[in-house]
Amino acid sequence: MRPPTTVIRGGADGGAMISEPTWVLYVDMDAFYVSCELVDHPDLRGRPVIVGQAPSDRPTRAVVLSASYEARAFGVHSAQPVREAARRCPNALWIPPDFSKYERRSQDVMAWLERRFGRVRPQSIDEAMVRLSAPDARAVADVARSAQSDLAQSLGLPSSWGGAPSAVVAKIATDVAKPNGVLVVDAAEIAGFLGPMTVRAIPGIGPKTADRLARAGIHTIADLGARRHREIRGLLGAWGADLVDLARGTIPPLRDEPSSAPISRSVDRTFAVDERNLPALEGSVRELAGELHRSLEKEGLTFGAVGIALRWSDFQRVQRIRSLPGSTRSFDALETMAIRLVRELFEEERSGVGRAVRTLTVRVERLATRRGQQDRLDRYVPAEPE
Repeated sequence: MRPPTTVIRGGADGGAMISEPTWVLYVDMDAFYVSCELVDHPDLRGRPVIVGQAPSDRPTRAVVLSASYEARAFGVHSAQPVREAARRCPNALWIPPDFSKYERRSQDVMAWLERRFGRVRPQSIDEAMVRLSAPDARAVADVARSAQSDLAQSLGLPSSWGGAPSAVVAKIATDVAKPNGVLVVDAAEIAGFLGPMTVRAIPGIGPKTADRLARAGIHTIADLGARRHREIRGLLGAWGADLVDLARGTIPPLRDEPSSAPISRSVDRTFAVDERNLPALEGSVRELAGELHRSLEKEGLTFGAVGIALRWSDFQRVQRIRSLPGSTRSFDALETMAIRLVRELFEEERSGVGRAVRTLTVRVERLATRRGQQDRLDRYVPAEPE
């Protein structure tokens, strides 16, 4: 097993003083949209609250944008049709979304993290990653618990924290820690921690990749670690070798590698008639993702972030970009994330003005030439803030 990356901190005379492992802390704000509303409406705490377009007698395809954990206890979850949510939780309190508020609160969170930790790498409107040096997992957990408490006290927003010597493992630990938890995984514990989980727990593995692995008899991360690198590379390409290493608890050093590759690539489509149908938009996303992926393959490029942009019928434009857990060439990773982002943007719009889409853009960023160390699962590259 490779040891975590170490950082040498210099003393006043410039000499080396301490060598400590570098850890990743990943923070995910709990039920973020609901939590933002509860800051303004503290009387609603402890009650089932749903952010989204309230159900009505008229036909609607609106979905839940966020639900409090009290509402989730009834089976309500994000992206669920509002009619189903209302059936499951008839006493829920519905709040229409205020996206400008959520963006402001997100900026407050990122600014707070920057003051606390220095460099912050936003992953989405409610997720971010920082790095720190600490002697062991207990020290990392102490830092996370203190930050979690101070963040809640300062901004009134609950959060969950995951720590590990790997960005991917830290993200998964955060998912396990929710809600309002802290979980730190030491390098020696990674294989045991990940082993019982399904392969879908790994960010970037979508349903198509999971199905491909299942056909080979691979269902859990432990199953993945039991296979040879050559076999998984044959199934998934170069990225597969990193997945095997991850499953075995073997982690690469954390680093930010410069790249001489172009910064981004994108493809777009302007519709002859403005599009209001989400399934039709998803079909266009799949076609554009395929076109973009073929271009990247021809140029020998990997990508570390996927973005979607929509230009509405009134010519206003919105966009969202999100990082993947590492640099990859996987079409499944590109398509899965692009579909997820277009659904988020479209559902948010349907809860508000309800404009049609004039132009759709699929974009990849953080490109790297596909060679050597540049196609690593844990070659972390940050996303732009949303």
